[in-house]
Amino acid sequence: MKRLKTGLMALALLAAFGASARTIEEIKKSGTMLVATEGQFAPFNFFVGNKLTGFEIELTELIAKKMGVNLEWKALSFDALLAGLRQGRWDIAVASHGITDERAKAVTFAEPHYCSGGMIVAKDAGIRTTKDLAGKTVSVQTGTSYLENVKNVPGLKDMKNFPSDTDARSALVAGRSDAWVSDRFVAIEAIRKNPGLGLKMGELLFVERIAAAVTKGNAGLAAAWNKALAEVIADGSYTTLSKKYFDEDIRCK
Repeated sequence: MKRLKTGLMALALLAAFGASARTIEEIKKSGTMLVATEGQFAPFNFFVGNKLTGFEIELTELIAKKMGVNLEWKALSFDALLAGLRQGRWDIAVASHGITDERAKAVTFAEPHYCSGGMIVAKDAGIRTTKDLAGKTVSVQTGTSYLENVKNVPGLKDMKNFPSDTDARSALVAGRSDAWVSDRFVAIEAIRKNPGLGLKMGELLFVERIAAAVTKGNAGLAAAWNKALAEVIADGSYTTLSKKYFDEDIRCK
């Protein structure tokens, strides 16, 4: 917890004193938008060999085309993504960030590009609800909204946080935790691809809106992204892409 609070304090300081962000005009003049992601969060952003792919990766490619810019991707640990915005290391972060009040103090969020929630996953079919987590150990990823929500579960025995979501899932598989909380669609994908692990989905612990993040106050870039996202939705390419990955339209209703 101390690490998480320290990270939030660092983000707040960066928001106040960080380097200036590139404007949309400067990005267009350069011809390339720098985008940061994690690359370890299938099916949203992940690597197949050396190729970065996933729903958010392909969606960003569609949006960039509408904006008239090329993309340069940066892949690194999730908990470094938002701090890097104020350090001027990239223009935007697209990595399934849930919109929270704490994060909104440090960055500016674009319009949500999908809605989901934190899913309870366990090997024990008797662990399905928030109440079932009482007396249990839960694994989550560091710096995520899953961690923030799990720490508020009453009666929890322990919470173990890991650098990556796949590490948190592995803790459940290895019996080092009783449950794993992650994105609903990530959980569905993990169970579909690994039927032999015996993982079972429970209920949603919480619901959240997911959005790209830009440096605090960079309204021009956020507006340009929002306009292009609206165009991708209007021409039907969003729905086509969403159904490719999820067999449904995952926009916020």
